Amino acid sequence: MFTGLVEGLGEITAIHSLGNDLRLDVKPLFTFENPIIGESVAINGVCLTVEKAENHILGFYASHETLMCSNIKLLKNKSLVNMERALALGARLGGHLVSGHVDTLGTVISLENNGNSKIITIQFDNEFAKYIIPKGSVALDGISLTVNACGIDYLTVNVIPETWKVTSIAKWNIGQKINIETDMIGKYILRSQFIEENKTQKSKIDENFLRENGFFI
Repeated sequence: MFTGLVEGLGEITAIHSLGNDLRLDVKPLFTFENPIIGESVAINGVCLTVEKAENHILGFYASHETLMCSNIKLLKNKSLVNMERALALGARLGGHLVSGHVDTLGTVISLENNGNSKIITIQFDNEFAKYIIPKGSVALDGISLTVNACGIDYLTVNVIPETWKVTSIAKWNIGQKINIETDMIGKYILRSQFIEENKTQKSKIDENFLRENGFFI
């Protein structure tokens, strides 16, 4: 579990293709104390497991499923990524609950100045619109942000100078693909409603159905 509060940037130092999967080496550009083999680290908001930790380089494995639903497959040598270690129990939850399981990719369609801040608009598949609400939370490339406004296939966020300085957002450009993880709590609420609605629906299997399909003579 993560918070969406990025601890620092990492630089991709190597990418190794393994058929449909890949391994990537990342050099944290900040103090990353005592890395542990097997621990979870969010890379651009994607929960990956540390496989090696040698000479200040961390190695991760990304499966085909991970590559298909995230921008990990688009990374190259020297790409900068957002990094966050897993949340420790009892630590402050400064952002929001982030699982590291990306829902979909979005596309940057607008970058505008707003005083010292930036207004960024992301377009995405309208299938995920039901999970996005104004003033709700969203994780973009692992960064916890508040939704300013949203429509059927877009959302806008306001990025303050501090976030701009310590994350990869400063490198974003029009057309860039961004990992989107929608609010976990909202997804559970909608799923619960779906289950309850389907519980109340009358089953189509009744005596007439069974007779029409040859179960009764």
